[in-house]
Amino acid sequence: MPRLAVTIKARDGNCPASIFTPDGTAGPWPAVIFLMDGFGIRPVMWEMGQRLADGGYLVLLPDLYYRMGSYPPIVTSEFLKDPNFREKLTKFVSSLDRDRKISDAGAFIEFLSTRADVKSKRFGITGYCMGGNFALTAAGAYPERFAVAASFHGGGLATDKPDSPHLFVKNITGRVYVAGAVEDSSFTEEQKSRLEKALTDGGVKHLIETYPGARHGFAVPDLPVFNAAAAEQHWTVLFELLRESFAGAQ
Repeated sequence: MPRLAVTIKARDGNCPASIFTPDGTAGPWPAVIFLMDGFGIRPVMWEMGQRLADGGYLVLLPDLYYRMGSYPPIVTSEFLKDPNFREKLTKFVSSLDRDRKISDAGAFIEFLSTRADVKSKRFGITGYCMGGNFALTAAGAYPERFAVAASFHGGGLATDKPDSPHLFVKNITGRVYVAGAVEDSSFTEEQKSRLEKALTDGGVKHLIETYPGARHGFAVPDLPVFNAAAAEQHWTVLFELLRESFAGAQ
């Protein structure tokens, strides 16, 4: 099935999104919220969303930057040559705070809950870079609605800030998986230890690991740090997580 463009009514406006379903199979399917990285919605996100869907899932890919208005898809190879790219990227990334992430996650949950082609009342959620932060934030805010939450090279997961995701994980009932990168200033060894303790103290079933040799952004094919071996490892882990987590989901 080709990508289906939909609009989700959120608290702060209309959020454009894409739905992907398995090619050649009939639903209903378990649903997974697939969260973009900081470079926004672009063809590579659609390709990754479809690959995930072909594993047997309905995949929802929302545009988390909808508050910023429409924007052309970023060509990362060109964008990264701009000496001001960090400033431009920060403007978009900072359009999301904890309150907005939680509000948006609630809208995504409500949207999926109304669809006849969604099989379970509990969902999966996975994200990359800032999307990984969003995934843990959503799982902490809606602990009964997620069977599994995954973060791949996510940043800021256990900081000193009062809205850090690790401060809100204790009620999570699903599984949590976090894959970090080497020498990643956005998710340091100190943060890993802090997140590990928070999840352990909260009794959350989880695994945190670092992929050897993989840099921040390793799973996304249009980034210069893309690591094919680590990316395949991430797909293998993600599909196994989803299979095991949805086996007991209602």
